[in-house]
Amino acid sequence: MCPPEHFTVEYAINPWMDTSVPVDPALALKQWSMLKDTLTELGHAVHVLDARPGLPDMVYSANGAFSVDGTVYGARFRHPQRADEAAAHQAFYRTVPSWRFVAPEHVNEGEGDFAYLPGAYGGIVLAGYGFRTDPAAHAEAQEVLGRPVVSLRLIDPAFYHLDTALAALDDRHVTYYPGAFSPASQRVLAQLFPDAVLADRGDAEAFGLNLVSDGLNVILNTEAAAMRDKVRAAGYNPISVDLSELKRGGGSVKCAVAELRP
Repeated sequence: MCPPEHFTVEYAINPWMDTSVPVDPALALKQWSMLKDTLTELGHAVHVLDARPGLPDMVYSANGAFSVDGTVYGARFRHPQRADEAAAHQAFYRTVPSWRFVAPEHVNEGEGDFAYLPGAYGGIVLAGYGFRTDPAAHAEAQEVLGRPVVSLRLIDPAFYHLDTALAALDDRHVTYYPGAFSPASQRVLAQLFPDAVLADRGDAEAFGLNLVSDGLNVILNTEAAAMRDKVRAAGYNPISVDLSELKRGGGSVKCAVAELRP
C-alpha cells in the first residue's frame, strides 16, 4: 500500500476524475489508514511504499505490478502522468532477493487489469483490455508468469480497469458486472464461472467490485451496500470501509492494495 500523502485530482484520465472538486487530504489519509488497519487486524502483513511528490495516483498501488508465485510482472502506464510510478514499484520488488522482477515491453497497469485464481483450472489469469492495458501484454504476461491468460474486453469507459468490473472472491470464484464486458467476453466468463456472483451496474458504479478478499473476509467500499448483501449471501464475511475520497480519483479498496503472492 502507498499512503495518499500527495493525493490530488489535478488531471482527468478516467471518467471519475473531476478536477473542479478539491480533495480533502486529511480525510483521504484517514480513510486509507482505516483500510490498512482493517487488513492488519485480519492478520495480513502490509508493506508500505513511500509516496512521492508529483505522483498523486501512487495511492492506487495495485496498478504498479502483478505478482504470481514470486514472479513479478512490472507495469508500464498508459498515461504519462503516471509513468514514473512504475520505477517506484520496481525498486520495491528488487529489494526482496526471493522475487524475480520482469520489466514489461508492453503497456499494462498491473493488478488493475490482471486477476489471478490459483484454484481455477489449475491456476489462471484473467486479463482486461480496451482502455489501459495493451492486449499484447496478455501474451507477455503469460510468457513471464507461466500461467494461461484469458483476455477479456472492457467496453464501458466507466469501468476502465478489470478491477472495477471483476474481482476474485477466493481461489476459484469471482464476481463481476456483465455489462462492462463485450458480448463475447461475457460468454467466456459465463462458461468459466457459471456460479459467479453477478453484480449490476449500481454495484459497479459504487465501486463494489473494487474489493479485496482473503477467501473469507471481503473488504469493500461502504457505498456498495447492495454488493455487501450479495457477498454475504454467497457465504463471505463483508467488511465495509469508507473510501469516498479515493473514489474521486477513480479507485477504491482494490486499487489501494497490491496483493503479494510469494
